[in-house]
Amino acid sequence: MSDPASPTNRPRRSRGDGGVHWDASRSRYVAEKTVGYDGRGKRIVRKASGTSESAALRALAKRVKDYESGLVLGSEHYKISQAVNDWLDHGQGDADDATVKRYRSLAKNHVLPHLGGRKARDLRPDEVDAWLSDLAPNLATTTLGLVKWCLSKSMTRAMKRGYVERNVVDFCETPRGRAGRPSKSLTMEEAQQVLTMTQGHRMHAYIVVSLMTGARTEEVRALRWDRVHLDATPPHIEVWRSVRAGGDTKTEKSRRTLALPSLVAERLRDHKKRQARSRLKAERWADDGLVFSTSIGTAMNANNVLRDFRAALRLVPGIDPGEWTLRELRHSFVSVLSASGVSVEQIADLVGHRGTRTTELVYRHQLKPVIQTGATVMDTLFSVPSAEASNDA
Repeated sequence: MSDPASPTNRPRRSRGDGGVHWDASRSRYVAEKTVGYDGRGKRIVRKASGTSESAALRALAKRVKDYESGLVLGSEHYKISQAVNDWLDHGQGDADDATVKRYRSLAKNHVLPHLGGRKARDLRPDEVDAWLSDLAPNLATTTLGLVKWCLSKSMTRAMKRGYVERNVVDFCETPRGRAGRPSKSLTMEEAQQVLTMTQGHRMHAYIVVSLMTGARTEEVRALRWDRVHLDATPPHIEVWRSVRAGGDTKTEKSRRTLALPSLVAERLRDHKKRQARSRLKAERWADDGLVFSTSIGTAMNANNVLRDFRAALRLVPGIDPGEWTLRELRHSFVSVLSASGVSVEQIADLVGHRGTRTTELVYRHQLKPVIQTGATVMDTLFSVPSAEASNDA
């Protein structure tokens, strides 16, 4: 009598169930199934193994399901570290070097140490929530959002390439991070002191422009002499560029033309003369036409500007330089105008924020009307001293 368990006596599997055979070299059962055909008509086969026929068939069913879901072969082993590194290496598009460097740092410090070894397909929303909650006490909310964004972009790229079925990071909310240092502004008296006591320092004109026009420091650093019109009526500057990637301002609405208070125009005239003398003395000069530059005419970076700004503030009694940043000159500008009764709509125009529909229409044109409100108010608050500005510090 034959063995009922032998292969010859087993009922034939239904068509499409796949086949199972014993692989003596591996001491395992191997199941396989044809799941389709490629463009050349060649069979696409999925295989799986197990210590029993049922185990091999269960593993095969998962492989077939992965194929039907569009997942690539081997996706079950794909790790988050691979997804993140792939996005960092190939998914940045035209991002500038500084941006790519920042994302690499965020990923290296906050993503890979915590989640890098996790299989991307197995990541769950509750794990992402726990990860973000652990980071929240040590990172500002903005930084926390960027860290989450890096992981989300990596998972989206992995999903498009067939390594995961969905991006679970997008199901999670960014928690509130560590409270940052609140921005502050100079009082009217402190502003007057800063304008007076920093005269003669190489950063004086930079400080005057920032404090009395409300321009962002990234816009002031990019300002060129061909955008400064000191002999026009009224004198004005065209804030149309910044040091951001591509040279554009933060938003299209940030492109604006501002009338200059008399004190600003006077200080820029003095600054232009001093810069001309420096150019003559320099052994080499990068003639980039920048209003504010290094001692050889090259562009100043954020660290240069902050260092020199705080050095200038050391000349002002009662102010701790370490507690101030350049963006707070812009906050001070808004504060002074608001305290003087200027409307929010007018201030929004001056600082390049979103404003009324009229503002939006005006900013669509490349040639902007000269906004004079800031210059008018500043002229009433700060008079031009009769004495000439002293030499550079």
